[in-house]
Amino acid sequence: MAAVTEATARRFFSSPFFAVVGASSNPAKVGHKVHAWYLYYDLPVTPINPASQTVVVEGKEYPTVPDVTALPSPKETSVSVITHPAITIDVLKEAKSAGIPAVWLQPGTFDDDVLKFALAPGAFDAVVYGEGGRGSEGWCVLVDGEKAMKDAGKL
Repeated sequence: MAAVTEATARRFFSSPFFAVVGASSNPAKVGHKVHAWYLYYDLPVTPINPASQTVVVEGKEYPTVPDVTALPSPKETSVSVITHPAITIDVLKEAKSAGIPAVWLQPGTFDDDVLKFALAPGAFDAVVYGEGGRGSEGWCVLVDGEKAMKDAGKL
């Protein structure tokens, strides 16, 4: 499988828009933390949660969309995924058909089947996942995102 590099993470942040699959109002959940991270950096981010019409971060409500196919500009949106691998595979199938250019698979969101699909030729321009980055659990937007944004000229 292809190794993830700083260039892969930089490519993820070259998109003008972002989305978080698994965004949540629960501050204990990683989906909440990742969505809040994008908001902290003032990036244009859309929370994706099929079970809720809004998510709340620091007392403010943000409207959600139910899936990646409902994003306003999918071909210009990089997507962070925070779901169980059994759900991630379906998210990636939708993302590929919608033309999503890049995905960031947070630790715990993928298995061999997910990676086989995500890394297949022509699936995505960039897939950030697995070992590497600066954290102990592998590539994580909360740990590695700031440097990748700087490298992409977003900070």
